[in-house]
Amino acid sequence: MIIVGLGNPGKQYENTVHNVGFRVIDRAADKLGAACKHKACDALCAHVYARGEKTVLAKPQTYMNLSGVSVKQLVASNRAQASDVVVVYDDVDLPIGTLRIRMQGSAGTHNGMRNIVQELGATDFMRVRVGVGAERGERMLRDYVLSELRGERKEAIDRAIERAADCVVEYLRDGDADAIMRKYNGAV
Repeated sequence: MIIVGLGNPGKQYENTVHNVGFRVIDRAADKLGAACKHKACDALCAHVYARGEKTVLAKPQTYMNLSGVSVKQLVASNRAQASDVVVVYDDVDLPIGTLRIRMQGSAGTHNGMRNIVQELGATDFMRVRVGVGAERGERMLRDYVLSELRGERKEAIDRAIERAADCVVEYLRDGDADAIMRKYNGAV
């Protein structure tokens, strides 16, 4: 299994809305006693074992809009299939702090997901979407997703990151997607 969190590399993006996926992966890795330090396939990776299987936790370093380049390499390098991939990312179309887990679907409005779908040529992989709301006011979407998290918005998203990390860890340990969806969908 390959679990990928989407984000942008670099200190300037560390605490932005668009780096929620990276933060979930880091938190899940921490809960599993690992850290994403190994460089492979244009990503920072950690390897963990769950249910007797090696799982790769990855943070693509290709920048958000080219995330699929790294994901495609990870799939090939690990002799995996698209259906072995779980992608964790921010979603402005969901209310702030909510989670939505799906086993397949479209890329929606997320450019990183569009690139993954394009590069893999598939849509049958799990998504863990973390709602970051569209509380951008008059700001352009790009400015909103690259803005730094602060105040109540940060607190709500931090709670969602923790829940999403729990979701990832539970899925690794149990492998029951239906139970995970029942438990975490809509969770705040």
